[in-house]
Amino acid sequence: MPDATHTAARPLELTELLTLLLEVSERLNSTLDLDELMARIAELVKRAIDYEVFAILLLNEKTQELYIRFSVGHPEDVVRHLRIKVGEGLVGRAAATRKSVLVNDVQSDPAYIQSLPAMRSELAVPLIAKNRVIGVIDLEAPWPDFFTERHQNLLELLAGRIATAIENARLYRRTLRQARTLQLLNEISREVSSVLVLNELLRKIGTLTKRLIDYHRFSILLADERARTFNSVISIKQDERMPEKTTVPFGQGIVGAAAESRQTVVVPDVRRDPRYIPTNPETRSEMAVPLIYRDRVIGVVDLESPRLAYFSDEHVRIFSTLAPQIAIAIENARLYERVVRSEARLERDLERAREIQLHLMPGLSPRIPGLEVHARFQPARELGGDLYDFLAYGKDRHVLVSADVSGKGAPAALYGAMVSGILRSLAPQRLSTTEMLKKLNRMLLERKIEGHFISLTYAIWEPKTRTLRLANAGMPLPILVRRGHGQLIPAEGVPLGLLEHTEYQETSLTLEKGDLLAFFSDGLIEATNPQQEEFGSRRLEAILRENARRPIPEIIEKGFSAIARFEHGLPRRDDQTLLLARAK
Repeated sequence: MPDATHTAARPLELTELLTLLLEVSERLNSTLDLDELMARIAELVKRAIDYEVFAILLLNEKTQELYIRFSVGHPEDVVRHLRIKVGEGLVGRAAATRKSVLVNDVQSDPAYIQSLPAMRSELAVPLIAKNRVIGVIDLEAPWPDFFTERHQNLLELLAGRIATAIENARLYRRTLRQARTLQLLNEISREVSSVLVLNELLRKIGTLTKRLIDYHRFSILLADERARTFNSVISIKQDERMPEKTTVPFGQGIVGAAAESRQTVVVPDVRRDPRYIPTNPETRSEMAVPLIYRDRVIGVVDLESPRLAYFSDEHVRIFSTLAPQIAIAIENARLYERVVRSEARLERDLERAREIQLHLMPGLSPRIPGLEVHARFQPARELGGDLYDFLAYGKDRHVLVSADVSGKGAPAALYGAMVSGILRSLAPQRLSTTEMLKKLNRMLLERKIEGHFISLTYAIWEPKTRTLRLANAGMPLPILVRRGHGQLIPAEGVPLGLLEHTEYQETSLTLEKGDLLAFFSDGLIEATNPQQEEFGSRRLEAILRENARRPIPEIIEKGFSAIARFEHGLPRRDDQTLLLARAK
């Protein structure tokens, strides 16, 4: 039983109060880590008010519920499950009225929500940032009349600084999360576009999705038009593949609802949704995303979580970007499987097409003033998606192009041929590197081909000034070898044909005599050995550095030979292109 004679700590004097406020400002502003910030808030408040139970509850604006984000003294089960509607209880009243609530004896207040039976007094102060309630800071003690008006005034004084610090930390966390999400989406888009074996693709989609959304169960169900059912082709639970198969008739369940509406369906609590088909007793919330390809629902991605209302608007936004890529990748994989089955019949035509593609490529060693240039291209199959080109900008400037189309085979080769044609049609305009990439991106989006985009490096050489200006749209960073030292050229950008209004940056280099510059596709550095290790840019850089003084054709031969030995007889997974330029 708590001691009924307990008294509050001595009130702070003015000097102590000013010192505390100064320290609060300094300590709260010195971190943007939300978890660390919450702990500091609890520690600082404890020094001023000797509470027994402390909690910071944040507001879910969508559900208008307060949930415990940080707590001292609450049981873990309460922290995990307690949800307080705005206006309910003392905490909800503080959020609704935007005013502090001080209750000397909670047993006499019918609105009190009991989370701990021993508590007798409570102080709840709203956290307001930019005129918006973001949460409530709540203190409880097991003694009546424990909190005073001075405690209330002090906590109100601290609340503004605390709310601002929490908002800054949340904004920082959102910014980091959004940057990571964009990076992962780009990586996932490239990865799923490069995998054409259906089973491997489905497994990779599940694995990569886990990096974006921490689901409990993940399934992909594909449509069977004849049977009018959705059949699971992969199901992953807690990072382990599940052997059981699920079949859902058209129009039934949450999966059927998503397919029928052609919209993502989010169910915060499956127990309250009559559409839910019980298959997993742990599931509390579910999100079903239709996969639409050429205006046809080909399947549904289904994610489940044991947490109520787990799936958020952000998860919906993520999958609004990812679902079309998954649908395209699945259809491409299916198409690829059909192509493989008829490979013998198409072999002669593909061989002829390869000859035509090689004839479309420019000379391997063009004459460019001030530079010695050589290139080599090895497709993974009969046709490849890599390309290189050399263009003239009048008599005084020359262009080097190295590119890699998403995917492989005939579609990638045709897409690459289209890009090459567009580049040559734009060359007479003598655009800068960045303007060329922006214009090419716009033209590819106007001619958008589902499931295809291109990574491309565009470099303009000016012999008189020995200046190379380059811009990069998703290709691996070029390597410069100078006086025995290798370095990556920091030039990055988004692949072409993906996003509108993309800006690109130009990097300028002044080449010295003997400098060796390498442009290459990711098929070189992502070549793998039987142990599934990648060749990597470091190995390539070492080969270039050790052989930098040799004739360029020898350097290229040594590079491709080293990769072939590294692959140890394994078939190439991707097209491989290496373009070397040495300053004379």
